Amino acid sequence: MSKILIVEDELSIAELEKDYLELSSFEVDIETDGQSGLERVLSEDYDMLILDLMLPEIDGFEICKRVREEKNIPILMVSAKKDDIDKIRGFGLGADDYITKPFSPSELVARVKAHLARYDRLVGSSMPENDIIEIRGIKIDKTARRVYVNGEEKAFTTKEFDLLTFLASHPNRVFKKEELFNKIWDMESIGDIATVTVHIKKIREKIEFDTSKPQYIETIWGVGYRFKI
Repeated sequence: MSKILIVEDELSIAELEKDYLELSSFEVDIETDGQSGLERVLSEDYDMLILDLMLPEIDGFEICKRVREEKNIPILMVSAKKDDIDKIRGFGLGADDYITKPFSPSELVARVKAHLARYDRLVGSSMPENDIIEIRGIKIDKTARRVYVNGEEKAFTTKEFDLLTFLASHPNRVFKKEELFNKIWDMESIGDIATVTVHIKKIREKIEFDTSKPQYIETIWGVGYRFKI
């Protein structure tokens, strides 16, 4: 449910707007002065701001400017003035729309729905999905660096996660211990490659049903390891 804040000093108008918006399944709060409206919109998570221009303490222009410095939610300005200069100023400060009193509540609701739908599309298109690997009950969220085994999250150290992710990203390919050591620890293979064996053992304890008969990370004797799909 989208949450909307109305900042309007005429309480009867604000309550009428709230009634119509709530009939359309929006959650609505009201503030009747500029100072409390500004504080509330900045401190809480709202999906849209309906903002009257002529307010006590802080006017709508200043509120719009301050909100735009911190948030990207749609802002619909409301005014009794029909002057184009106010519209131009409002748009210049970052308002998304401008509606002049008197207006029909149904028009307000239509504009609110249109702006929220547009905002959802823009935000959805700009937020990339997490990079995830899923193999036979194992889910590796590379973006969030989290691992789930049959829906249960397992705790991994940094190197355990990096090693598992590297192997799962190259399924059915055999890697020598020296290669894995070089890739994950970013060192030449003259280092102590026994650490690879230790980390494979720890990973198996977290993802394998039976570590004596691994179903995911296979040991290729005399060579190294392979993640099987």
